[in-house]
Amino acid sequence: MTETYDVIVVGAGHAGCEAAAAAANMGSKVLLITMDMTKIAQMSCNPAMGGIAKGQIIREIDALGGYSGIVSDKSSVQFRMLNRSKGPAMWSPRSQNDRTLFSIYWRELLEKTPNIHFWQDMVNQILVEKDRVVGVKTDIGIEIKAKTVILTSGTFLNGLIHIGEKNFGGGRSGEKASTGITEQLISLGFEAGRMKTGTPPRVDGRSLDYSKMEPQDGDENPTGFSFLTSRSYLPKQLQCHITYTSPEVHDTLREGFDRSPMFNGAIQSTGPRYCPSIEDKINRFADRDRHQIFVEPEGWNTVEVYVNGFSTSLPQEIQEKAIKKIAGFENARLFRPGYAIEYDYFPPTQLKHTLETKLIKNLFFAGQINGTTGYEEAACQGLMAGINAHQNVKEKDPFELGREEAYIGVLIDDLITKGTEEPYRMFTSRAEYRILLRQDNADLRLTEKGYSIGLASEERKILAESKREKTNGLIKFLENQSIEPDEINPTLKEKNSSTISQKNKASKILSRPELNLNTLINSVEAIKAETEKLNGIKDAVLEQAEILIKYKGYIDREQEMAEKLKRLESIKLHPDFNYSALSSLSAEAVEKLSTIKPATIGQASRISGVNPSDISVLMVHLGR
Repeated sequence: MTETYDVIVVGAGHAGCEAAAAAANMGSKVLLITMDMTKIAQMSCNPAMGGIAKGQIIREIDALGGYSGIVSDKSSVQFRMLNRSKGPAMWSPRSQNDRTLFSIYWRELLEKTPNIHFWQDMVNQILVEKDRVVGVKTDIGIEIKAKTVILTSGTFLNGLIHIGEKNFGGGRSGEKASTGITEQLISLGFEAGRMKTGTPPRVDGRSLDYSKMEPQDGDENPTGFSFLTSRSYLPKQLQCHITYTSPEVHDTLREGFDRSPMFNGAIQSTGPRYCPSIEDKINRFADRDRHQIFVEPEGWNTVEVYVNGFSTSLPQEIQEKAIKKIAGFENARLFRPGYAIEYDYFPPTQLKHTLETKLIKNLFFAGQINGTTGYEEAACQGLMAGINAHQNVKEKDPFELGREEAYIGVLIDDLITKGTEEPYRMFTSRAEYRILLRQDNADLRLTEKGYSIGLASEERKILAESKREKTNGLIKFLENQSIEPDEINPTLKEKNSSTISQKNKASKILSRPELNLNTLINSVEAIKAETEKLNGIKDAVLEQAEILIKYKGYIDREQEMAEKLKRLESIKLHPDFNYSALSSLSAEAVEKLSTIKPATIGQASRISGVNPSDISVLMVHLGR
């Protein structure tokens, strides 16, 4: 090919799609290379998006101008806000999706983006000149030149699929593995490793007895992921179901343990701790006599069902025998068995915060190649790699997010600072500022940042500014509005809350745990009249105002802590800093700091093995 691209994206999974879209929408000329054009944005495992902490990531992607939230909403078959019984820092949106529609909508969006070109082929080599990437070479021998390259290889690098004692090369069921890149990167000085993940069998929904299962409905008023999505976007939803394994199921599964690649040594790599296979679960938690199984539809117009919680690589006949002993699955027919897959990854401590590699300039890694697991974790890495690839090409400042700014910032900092020896999954517990990083305020945190780099649209900016302005106005009104005892006391008695004997400010009464803003709206005419002035974003404004009033003390305290972190992040460390010259540093600190080469004192403080005393030595040396 004679054409030179600004950005070549290798792989069209969740990371690759977001990377291509981001770079192209910011103005770069992009080539998206995939081994199969019909598998763009394929949901390789669970047909669902979001969940605990992952839902926050999707909202952050959306706020910045990415597409995952929009595609998820367009292809949803069910939507739920998880953890509503807990505080707002834990609320996490999740959608069940139509697997086919998800891929179709992603492809449509990409094809409608003028700056994106496509090429179906396998990349087996990157082209490097003087420690700088200059393009790629494909399986059929074509060389394509580019100023930057983003590798988003998923589970395809030397992928090996296991079903019982059988194993064969493949990146996904029915698709061949990708070869050549790992070996080349190792020859260039990169460190590589192996990881493992798995997927459950798919079954024919017509063969299941749902009367023996617990129904699981979506939210009555689903909100969706995207801040551009109408609050009434999903008038009809499909039902999911829950059932359970039993001691009989476990005994049947154990019959195949001697032929399980998990236990007979065939699989040597590390699997996901928080999404273990069913054989791993019954082995590790032998005292439990049952495990939850989530029975999830694959789409509107298919009978195929995903058996969430039954990921396995046991022999096919054992899978079939055991699954038929689950309540409701007595007559189950398999569409295909579950399997495990091993693949290559590159420890992410070899990356900068931008996801550019330290060894090769303008080469970026995003997704499972960095040791993560999950569509959402991959998508946000793709987005950030796409943004920064564009910034490199245009010689603009890198775009980075701090731990106090986004879950995306937490994820990337965790990866490049601590590395990972098992598939990394995001949780709310990983974010020390999770009260600041809620799903409801992702637009207020990030849309202005996305707009400033040319990714988020004017429409998004106007919506976020309107929400902020109206939220602040409502909070000010509630802080100044007095409520008479006779207006609110009947409601307070009904809610088992102490009555008042004199006028109180509305914000003070709202801070009581027994009350919510809707209660005040229904009880106090002045508040009702004020909120009726809000237009299309009324629900979002009410939710935001209530959270900010109720949790003000916690939010202020976290904000203060975040400001302290920012001060540490402002103290830069040179990448060639000679740590061994500081005799007061511990030997472990010298080793870790020299390997990871932290960009700031803040990042250095989060490296495992670097103690507060080591940070003090660095601060003194830097005159701080």
